[in-house]
Amino acid sequence: MTHMTIPEKGSSRETVLSNLKSMKSGDADWHSGQLFGLIYEAGQKVEKLVREAASLFLIENGLSPLTFPSLLKMENEVVSMVLSLMEGDDHTVGCTTSGGTESIFMAIKAARDWARQEKPQIKNPQMVVPVTAHPAWNKAAHYLGIDIVMTPVDDCFRADTTAMKDAIDENTIILGATAVTYPHGMVDPIPAIGTLAEEYNLWLHVDGCLGGLMLPFLRKLDYDIPAYDFRVPGVKSISADVHKYAYTPKGISTVLYRNSDLRKFQFFMYTEWPGGVYGTPSLAGGRPGSAIAAAWGVMHYLGEEGFLQLARDARSATEKLMQGIANTPPLYVLGEPDATVFAFGGKDVNIYELSARLKDCGWHAEAQHLPASLHMTVSPIHSTIVDDFLKDLGKSVVDLPASDAQDISEMAAMYGMIGTMTDRKVAREFALDYLDDLYRLKKP
Repeated sequence: MTHMTIPEKGSSRETVLSNLKSMKSGDADWHSGQLFGLIYEAGQKVEKLVREAASLFLIENGLSPLTFPSLLKMENEVVSMVLSLMEGDDHTVGCTTSGGTESIFMAIKAARDWARQEKPQIKNPQMVVPVTAHPAWNKAAHYLGIDIVMTPVDDCFRADTTAMKDAIDENTIILGATAVTYPHGMVDPIPAIGTLAEEYNLWLHVDGCLGGLMLPFLRKLDYDIPAYDFRVPGVKSISADVHKYAYTPKGISTVLYRNSDLRKFQFFMYTEWPGGVYGTPSLAGGRPGSAIAAAWGVMHYLGEEGFLQLARDARSATEKLMQGIANTPPLYVLGEPDATVFAFGGKDVNIYELSARLKDCGWHAEAQHLPASLHMTVSPIHSTIVDDFLKDLGKSVVDLPASDAQDISEMAAMYGMIGTMTDRKVAREFALDYLDDLYRLKKP
């Protein structure tokens, strides 16, 4: 990023928009269905609706429900609709947030404050979470001063409940589980983890940020979806992103609680400010009304019938992609994914070089390590590109170099190096320097 100041004179509307379009031209073309992550696309009709709904409330601020009661009404109705998908009852409640990270953060904050009341003898609280949990758990632990114990997963990439039980000690206050895991698309054995939570009087939070708006519809379509929601005893809170598989703009998520007594531990209230009583339900103060309006709009626009069709399309595309990859030696799908997210690796080949080759063909599949694999988040739009992707995949896998090859792309070399570093502190410092340089201000 280059050092710059505000221009002395303003530019015309046409010039500003032209420059924005020029800069955007170098971004990934997600409308083509060639991006497997970051964007969740349901087609141009849905996109048009959410753009129009968001624009109606583009400037409004969700901080003041008394000033903008329409936003409060829409927010409560969005939460209520998500709660119905999570098998909530008359006692379950929730809030919207800016995204999955904030939802997880708020649930852990609530759990920490709950433990201060329920387990006041604990001075060094900790949580036990599988290694496949999203890094938002680690971020929350870092910010909130909670120790985090990461436990292994089984051969199917699901949480190992025996390892989780063994990790519980006198300082444990929180257990974590995911539906579905980002790296591999699995639903953890949440009923078994819920049993542990009840046995030890612990707070179980289920991260349904990725799968929360997909799994309920797959279940309605008679797919075998493991239990993960408020039907499971022991679950105290669930996070579910609306801006993923509800196809809304970033950023709106939900964090849900079994009852309002638990939710109160999330709230912040300050009554001594000269500016008046200040209270917020979540971390943010000012909140964009556009995200709330878009979420409300798309959920009413699609209805259950629309969501079911989109879930059917996304799962069908997922199955075809996984089958095609399994039929392309030496590639294989990791485990048996439950929904519309999966990863695939390659036996004795450099999977990161494959990623680079696919990118040359216009496809964006995120590289992962531990183990080396490529991540695929599948949207309904991908039902239109399955054959094209598999065709390019078949070409790209030909003469793929071995996993330890030296003559490979820069990206393949970087991921390969980080993945094989036995000293994870060194790997962390390498990644930290990379991020610092990425956002470094440079002279013109």
